[in-house]
Amino acid sequence: MSLFSLFGALEIGFIFSLVALGVFISFRLLRFPDLTVDGSFPLGGAVCAILIANRWDPYSATLAATVAGALAGLMTGWLNVKLKIMDLLASILMMIALYSINLRVMGKPNVPLIAEPTLFTLLQPESIDDYIFRPLLLFFIVVVAKLLLDWFFSTQKGLAIRATGSNPRMARAQGVNTGNMIMLGMAISNALVASAGALFAQTQGGADISMGIGTIVIGLAAVIVGESILPSRRLVLTTLAVVLGAIVYRFFIALALNSDFIGLQAQDLNLVTAVLVVIALVIPLLKKRLRGQKGV
Repeated sequence: MSLFSLFGALEIGFIFSLVALGVFISFRLLRFPDLTVDGSFPLGGAVCAILIANRWDPYSATLAATVAGALAGLMTGWLNVKLKIMDLLASILMMIALYSINLRVMGKPNVPLIAEPTLFTLLQPESIDDYIFRPLLLFFIVVVAKLLLDWFFSTQKGLAIRATGSNPRMARAQGVNTGNMIMLGMAISNALVASAGALFAQTQGGADISMGIGTIVIGLAAVIVGESILPSRRLVLTTLAVVLGAIVYRFFIALALNSDFIGLQAQDLNLVTAVLVVIALVIPLLKKRLRGQKGV
């Protein structure tokens, strides 16, 4: 793998680390099967791209995209908590609605950003090539996001969210408003995913209506792979594992699509993802069997 391909894999890996952190909050902490991310990822890209194209500065555009994602997640939680719609169905309904909303936001299927300023072009020093600077900046963003999440989930609100996902009946008995915690957790989850979509649009030179297809699969793959690499019950290590999982996932995808290594085609991407997830799920079972054989 060339140095350029390696940095490219790191760049996409760091972006999807934010997606994986968002998926981790909904699936692992809240036990909420959330498919909203397939809509909130392109929502972040769409909002960011159209605002930059309309001469907003990239900082405000990225922040607005993050807020839009938070509102999408909040609405999914609201459908579940207030209207008593089943969690999976609520997220599917929101995902479907966001497809039309994203088209409305952009006004067309895609918005190019080739000649527009982005976070990366504004912050890039002249002495560093863009393919090196982008992963460095994304690494910094991911580290800040991880540390903020670690801090937040050690606060009273964060512990209430964790308690809601772990044992909602016990949480209610302790005076926790589990409905509000679900909506707050879903808002944070999709805010992370939308921010990843905004950064993805800026690195790829535009937003596209189809850019969110399969986002949930990638996020889940990163979480599962990460938990297999670094199994732990401590939140600080688990969030680190999720980030590592996203990077390892993108690294293996890059290797699989590399013509000098395996040489699969782009249409084989979903197959590679499925195989990686199966391997990640089987590894813990193999470890248990090996431990059982040693104990006999």
